[in-house]
Amino acid sequence: MPLVYLCVRPQHEAAAAEYASFRETAGLGPDELEQHDLTRAPLPADAFERWRGFLVGGSPFNLTDPERDKSDVQRRVESELEAIAARAADARTAALFTCYGIGVVTRMLGGQVSRQHPEPTGPATVVLTPAGRDDPITGGLASPFHALSAHKEGAGAAPAGATLLATNEACPAQAYRVGDRLYATQFHPESTPVPFTERMALYRDGGYFDAAEYDAIAQAGACHAGHRAGSDAAGVHGAVRRFLTSAACDAGPSSTPVTGTAAEAPDTRTGRSR
Repeated sequence: MPLVYLCVRPQHEAAAAEYASFRETAGLGPDELEQHDLTRAPLPADAFERWRGFLVGGSPFNLTDPERDKSDVQRRVESELEAIAARAADARTAALFTCYGIGVVTRMLGGQVSRQHPEPTGPATVVLTPAGRDDPITGGLASPFHALSAHKEGAGAAPAGATLLATNEACPAQAYRVGDRLYATQFHPESTPVPFTERMALYRDGGYFDAAEYDAIAQAGACHAGHRAGSDAAGVHGAVRRFLTSAACDAGPSSTPVTGTAAEAPDTRTGRSR
């Protein structure tokens, strides 16, 4: 049974680049890591029978945007991702949520996501917690390590029920797990400096940085990432592979299909299924 990368980026080029990065990091072919674009098609009704695990990447969507300003697509995407996260928290599937995805999980579990914990585009310094050093997925990382990041919102703490694995001063909830099937990271564990910088170009008007300063930021980011996030990439990528060969391999198919109804989506205020 294959894994799936769930695209939550409306920009096709950015999504294709992120999918390629996940495949390269994981060492998987297209028949082993499939892709499904949630911005263009709902989660299939047989998703939990079709795929043994889910990888969720970044998005220009923001959870903290007022609900009235969100498109129907964004609201549907958030609901479907929350349904996946809820099942993974119950060990009924496996899922790795990154960047935008960690906010979805945090909110589902009743945590607070805000604009108070942004990080600039480029390498971020991240430190493992004691639990992170002992964790089978993150325990192989150096501490501190450098990873690539770019986000406008984040969380000041891991939500209730989660085990904090990694942190830093700018955005304290850098990585956490819920049980042993659900992992979430604020940073991008799949990327390396060159594709990350290329992806930046697609979002130069997205509010992550001053568009007029793109060339300087890209040059500085590539230079710093080359000896920081670039040198730590192998370790971070190793954590992704450990997730795929541990949590995702142990996850079996769920017998309950997705119908897309509100009754089967988790309550975002409590983190429990309705």
